[in-house]
Amino acid sequence: MKSLRLLGEAPAPAEPVAAWLAKGFRPFFLLAGGFAALLVPLWLVVLSGRVRPDHYFDAMSWHAHEMIFGFALAVIAGFLLTAVANWTGRETAVGGHLGVLAGLFVAGRVAISAAAVLPRPLVAAVDLAFLPALAFAIGRPILATRNRRNYPVLAMVSVMFLADLAMHLDVLGVLPGVRRRASLAAVDVVTLLVLFVAARIFPMFTRNATKVETVRNQPALDWATTISMAALVLADVAFPDRPIGTVLAGVTAALAVARSSTWGARHTGAVPLLWILHVGHAFVPLGLALRVGAALTPAIPASSALHALTAGAIGCTTLGMMARVSLGHTGRPLTPPARSSSRSRSSPSPRSCASSGRSSAAAPSACCTSRAPCSASPSPSSPSATGSC
Repeated sequence: MKSLRLLGEAPAPAEPVAAWLAKGFRPFFLLAGGFAALLVPLWLVVLSGRVRPDHYFDAMSWHAHEMIFGFALAVIAGFLLTAVANWTGRETAVGGHLGVLAGLFVAGRVAISAAAVLPRPLVAAVDLAFLPALAFAIGRPILATRNRRNYPVLAMVSVMFLADLAMHLDVLGVLPGVRRRASLAAVDVVTLLVLFVAARIFPMFTRNATKVETVRNQPALDWATTISMAALVLADVAFPDRPIGTVLAGVTAALAVARSSTWGARHTGAVPLLWILHVGHAFVPLGLALRVGAALTPAIPASSALHALTAGAIGCTTLGMMARVSLGHTGRPLTPPARSSSRSRSSPSPRSCASSGRSSAAAPSACCTSRAPCSASPSPSSPSATGSC
């Protein structure tokens, strides 16, 4: 007999599936980690001049494309495929469907790597296939449930596809000279997604873990920050390297600092799963402020602003979210285990959580089912809920 699903809990797959295909974060976080472990050392070899991956993109564009549409996109896909199921109460992709999505992502990386022996239109077609498939997987439950709060997520994924398309059209000679603008726009969109998701969950995670009641959101500032960053995306596309972009970067930086002043970052020093998220968010205003500085003085290189947003904001945030989502959705505690053997008496062990098939009522953020996401994850209708994503 099937047990009733808890309110807000995303449905488990109807048929048994392989563990690595049971939730979106499983294959995509693994792919993201493995890809980063290969790509960063390879980039160092490229910088040394020993390898030149310029059969399709030039070396710099290759680096930008694969870090954004390779590593970062894999993390985004894993998070959204998992979180949208929680937000809507409907599954996104599991089992064979999830395997197809992972296969499309891998095919894109292989196509870019094998561009020297493949026709360029084929390389573009294979690499571009993943984002529409991802948009369909997350868009179907969002639209079916009229989950308007998450329509912006679909818009961001769509704009990322357009940026990827523009980079390929540059290579194919259809839109020459746009690849740099497109790659920078893609960084802007990922930064916008970081700001959008951070406002929803970082203060909640912090308040639930630290029990500090003064930790809170500032909805007006949250919306102002998101709108300002969205305007910056548009400005960088329509008016690249113009003063309006510098002004919007400064405004967005100030808003991001102001809104996070009540997020309780100072209370998270002893909780690595929390402070890494706050550090990641702090890199956003830092990167935007460096962009303003770079426009005002040649003493600040523009690359410092770019890498504060990519290696800093995107890097820290993806590490923190991959760790938290993976722990929470596999029935593991979100806090380090106590060193004494007595810890098993006071808190459920990862194995007992996973095998019990239900969430811990006493600590929903620490013990979730291994098949379905934590039932107490934040949803649009329950901003005070606890959970992992």
